[in-house]
Amino acid sequence: MYKILLFIFISFTTVHLYAQNGGKGKITGKVIDAVTKQPVDYATISIFKQGSDSPFNGMSTDEKGNFSIAGIAPGDYRVTADFIGYKKFVIAHVIVKDGGAADVGTINLEPNQNQLKGVNIVAKAPIVENRIDKMVYNAQNDLTSQSGAAIDVLRKVPQVTVDIDGNVELQGNANIRFLINGKPSSIFGASLADALQAIPANQIKNIEVITSPGAKYDAAGTGGIINIVLKDSKVSGVNGSINLTAGTRQENGSFNLNARKGNFGVNAFFSGRAQLNTTALNTNDRTTTLPNGDMTHLLQTGSADTKRSGYQSGLSFNWSITPKDDLTASIGFDHFGNNSSGLTNQEQSLMSGATGNIVSDILSLRNSSSKFSANSVDYSLDYKKRFSKEGQELDVLFTSSNGKNTNSYTQELDYLNLNSPATGARGNNPGNDRQINISIDYTHPVTKTFNIETGAKAIIEKLTNVTNTDSLLADGSYVNNAGQSFAFNYKRNIYAVYAAASTSLFKNFLDVKVGLRNEYTKTSADFPGTVIPDYNTLAPSAVVSHKLNALETIKLSYSFRIERPEYQDVNPFFNISDPNNISTGNPNLKPEKSNAFELAYSRSFDSGANFNIGGFYRHNIDDLSQFTTPYAVLDVNGREYTNVLLTQRSNLGTQTSIGSNIFASVPVTKKLNLRTNIFLIHRENNVVDPNNDQNNLDVKAFQYRLNLNTSYQFGNNFMAEAFVNYNSSTRTLQGNRPKFFFYNFAVRKQFWNKNASIGLAATNPFSNYINQYSTTKGPTFNQSSLRQLPFQSFGITLSYKFGKLEFAKDKNKEDRDNGGDQLQHDPGGGR
Repeated sequence: MYKILLFIFISFTTVHLYAQNGGKGKITGKVIDAVTKQPVDYATISIFKQGSDSPFNGMSTDEKGNFSIAGIAPGDYRVTADFIGYKKFVIAHVIVKDGGAADVGTINLEPNQNQLKGVNIVAKAPIVENRIDKMVYNAQNDLTSQSGAAIDVLRKVPQVTVDIDGNVELQGNANIRFLINGKPSSIFGASLADALQAIPANQIKNIEVITSPGAKYDAAGTGGIINIVLKDSKVSGVNGSINLTAGTRQENGSFNLNARKGNFGVNAFFSGRAQLNTTALNTNDRTTTLPNGDMTHLLQTGSADTKRSGYQSGLSFNWSITPKDDLTASIGFDHFGNNSSGLTNQEQSLMSGATGNIVSDILSLRNSSSKFSANSVDYSLDYKKRFSKEGQELDVLFTSSNGKNTNSYTQELDYLNLNSPATGARGNNPGNDRQINISIDYTHPVTKTFNIETGAKAIIEKLTNVTNTDSLLADGSYVNNAGQSFAFNYKRNIYAVYAAASTSLFKNFLDVKVGLRNEYTKTSADFPGTVIPDYNTLAPSAVVSHKLNALETIKLSYSFRIERPEYQDVNPFFNISDPNNISTGNPNLKPEKSNAFELAYSRSFDSGANFNIGGFYRHNIDDLSQFTTPYAVLDVNGREYTNVLLTQRSNLGTQTSIGSNIFASVPVTKKLNLRTNIFLIHRENNVVDPNNDQNNLDVKAFQYRLNLNTSYQFGNNFMAEAFVNYNSSTRTLQGNRPKFFFYNFAVRKQFWNKNASIGLAATNPFSNYINQYSTTKGPTFNQSSLRQLPFQSFGITLSYKFGKLEFAKDKNKEDRDNGGDQLQHDPGGGR
């Protein structure tokens, strides 16, 4: 199915591309604030035929204030630039020649102070925007996710797949680099799933998905980059917002305050989130064949109670020193953690392979608990310099991220039918993570159509980890286990330089951007017997796009990416909270390397509908994947554990992925909007067994994701939404990953001139649990698992906005795809 869709897509777009007439011209320019000289992004550019009062074409400026409208027939036109809070700028005569570009230069918009006072304006914005180098999901317009967390928003983003445990994949690849406001943060290093559940959804402005990053971006992340952009405000005056959510499963609240006068602005925010105690049920059934032919059978049934919590706070300062010099400083603090405790009944039997008789049958009860806590502090200082030449810019950025986390556990095994003392252990695993990033980026426009970018970056990482393990004695006391207590220090420095060039070819028929990034990686670890060699990486990238007309775009891109093993992948600490299912890191991992190609087509309609379809091909070598190995007896630093499955990541050969993503948004009526996303992927792994290099496996898997969102504007500022999502099950290297289905509903009522709102939301209201069936298999073992996870929730959200100003950046006609008035700007602080 996916091959047919991909073939049709490529055939259609190729024919369409060559059928275009390259003789039409285009209109280009840039919009800036006449006072601050800052770019005005999302200003509305409209093109009129002479004598007409209705525009026939137009667009919004990008984040740098630039615009380029192609497909314009030769002639004389009137062009206007408009943005809320500014006086409209009119250019009476713009001459477009056959195949030429009419550059209107820099448009200086004058602020209209009288218009701004006391104004309360809302606008509509598309949920999904497809730009040349990224896809943007405008989360602040997503009603059903606002009472949740970042993980709930990600479940709706095109090309992103999230399972019930919060594991994220982009185009079917879990090796993703996460950023906050374009900057790295140690908050993601400790536990990605916990970090994403600690960020309230109502703090998120949008999520940027970059599947083919250019040379300016770090080469890490074979799946691409996901950038979470938090809300901010550049509006003069004082404004802010308060959001509170109370629910049966999760609660959160946030406070944002923005103040700006003249060239100086301050943003502050605080947000907190808590997941109330939830009880999950689990059953694990495993059969293992021993080398002598005997068989063991392990049956585990039990439950686990889990709580999660987190909060964030931050301050940012912006100073426009001169019209061409900006200084931005920020500091942020993040905390999240979880507590879990559970009881597990175990029956472990040994059967004779010769007779089939039960040799031994041991009944036991395992009592376990774990606690995880992570704290991080992020600092950044950003200086931007604009020169007299239009588009020439220097950007110097310093960021520092300091993380501290602690992971502890206890487990005790009591034998129910043996006269034996209880066994058990407890462990404490504190660690520190410090990362410093220094980057310099320079942009130089050689001509109006030829642009050069270059830069350099240094990433300095230092991670320290201490493992303390105690063993339970027969008298109930604990004694230190020296064999499982050690310190692990890890350092990694990355030095990078890059160059990129962008231009227009064939009379503006093609927009091309190519780049090359070089990264040198130096890594050291003090684990005995581990030597990690230095290596150099050349990462080329290219993107070619063609604007078929003002509403249609097609692009082809290529990128080379790598996935460096992260600290948790190489840390040799053995997690023995469940002695029958142990995990550890692998200090000898090599980086994974990936070549990815992507072809995408997007189309907008005057009705407000829009459509995006993309196909991709990705080939990874030294593929980093999780692998499970059975052990009849596993020796962990002098202590033996029986009937164990040991899980760790390894370099397992190659992986080839082919897939496509289809997104469509259709305003059925002025009040009713439908939105759907379909993701298809076929993966093939050629696996080399890390325990036996003669045992090669060829594993093929197909996976799909479907979702549907519908929204309806009833009038009187009352709106409702419903969302349904289905992730199919898929084959893994050693078994299968379970399917995942959920649905939610939400309604919202705005009042007090839309300064306040109340919302109700429900997730899986008709089912208490989501059942997750999975299997793990190998030549000598077979394990099946059932996890019953509570996902049902009901919540109420209260929001209030205050301050002198509240306005949005008005967009073009395609903005109607949201099906009703939405708040495009929610005054709130960001980092």
